[in-house]
Amino acid sequence: MNDKKRAASSTTPEGNSRRSFLKTLGLAGTAVATAPVALAETTSAGIPQYLNLVRSHSSTAANDKVRIALIGTGGMGIGDTQTALMVDGIEMVAACDLYDGRLRRAKELWGDQLPVTKDYREILERKDIDAVINATTDHWHEKISSDAMRKGKHVYCEKPMVQKVEDGHTLIKVSKETGKVFQVGSQFASSLLIAKARELMKAGDIGELVFAEAIYDRHSAMGAWQYSIPPDASPQTVDWDTYLGSAPKRPWDPLRFFRWRNYQDYGTGIAGDLYVHLLTSLHCITGSKGPTRVYSSGGTRYWKDGRDVPDIQLSIYDYPKTAEHPEFNLTTRSNFVDGGGGNYLVRIVGTEGDLSLGFDSLTVHRNKFPKAPGMSIDNFPKDQKELYVKEYNKLYPPHPELEGPKEFKYAFPKDYKGDRYEHFVNFFNSVRTNAPNVEDATFGLRACGPTQCGNMSFAQKKAVSWDPIKMQILGAV
Repeated sequence: MNDKKRAASSTTPEGNSRRSFLKTLGLAGTAVATAPVALAETTSAGIPQYLNLVRSHSSTAANDKVRIALIGTGGMGIGDTQTALMVDGIEMVAACDLYDGRLRRAKELWGDQLPVTKDYREILERKDIDAVINATTDHWHEKISSDAMRKGKHVYCEKPMVQKVEDGHTLIKVSKETGKVFQVGSQFASSLLIAKARELMKAGDIGELVFAEAIYDRHSAMGAWQYSIPPDASPQTVDWDTYLGSAPKRPWDPLRFFRWRNYQDYGTGIAGDLYVHLLTSLHCITGSKGPTRVYSSGGTRYWKDGRDVPDIQLSIYDYPKTAEHPEFNLTTRSNFVDGGGGNYLVRIVGTEGDLSLGFDSLTVHRNKFPKAPGMSIDNFPKDQKELYVKEYNKLYPPHPELEGPKEFKYAFPKDYKGDRYEHFVNFFNSVRTNAPNVEDATFGLRACGPTQCGNMSFAQKKAVSWDPIKMQILGAV
């Protein structure tokens, strides 16, 4: 849900409340139908129903140890690893990063004996590692993930899955060829909230889908990717040349290393970092494979710090009619200077109600159209009014019906460990049993491909077409 380098911080002011803690750690949110849930009978809002886990996570494979390594020891990498180690039977083996200070931090967290390196290839050569967490910059996702699978490692790769669509097809191909588990780390895909939303959607609780909107606003320097830069940052402590990789060659710049999300060379901006989560939620709930056209606008309104990505971005997505859903539209918005204090929402609107998902709750509103449309006849002459009422009463005879509650609310159980924990449980279950995982490379590309169309649209000021089946950008229209 959150930024890779921000996710594990427990020292921010926001960390004082449970909600902000969940935001920061990425342990709350919204996402997939494969999450195992049982639900209590609903009642009206004000008495929230708690989503209950039915699977024991100390299951079969608890004694089947999975040994992991971390590549990219920034905030999200640390947060991911700490969460992964909460799952039974997981052991930390090694860590890799291009900054010396993060390697020291890895030893502080996981023991002085932990092997660390600046060369991820050394990690992949180790025979005692079963899986890697790839929490590097977006422009390194495909290369490291592909190399890892070819070396026999399973991969948990942070979102967005890739920086470029063509790299996504490479990952799909490599994961199929190697048979290794590849799971994208957009943890909403394992959230109890989205599992429930999908259930309600399929049951027709809100009627026929017509519209969706998603909002991810922020109002803090950290939320705007103004990450802290360590005092010892220098070409002597950072392997800058390796970091650049496929990106254009540039002289050393600590901002581009520690605040990489602000630059197109290494990241994917708001769309790739945040909209991927929102599309993941929507696709999980609706079963959609994606939109066919995207238009995006925005700009840099406040954080004029040299970044070349917007700090406010709005997008419109056109979803076609498919076997899974009717034709509908989606809007997304993210504002990094939201004076209202920030907001998160995924709202799916149907003909008879809506589903509204926050960080830690799901609210359902039900408003069925009455069978009788009502009358606007005060401007009719008396004879026409009487005639109209007579015919109206024949078509819609009075029929009293019980009126049930119009609002329902669901919340996480008190012992819920979070969607990121559930996501890792799903990942390791796939590693141990070869079961299909909840967010494979195909799903990952269908979530991030449209956001890349959005970035193209933003740059070109034109709508961009996307083929959700072939997963290809078709160009501006």
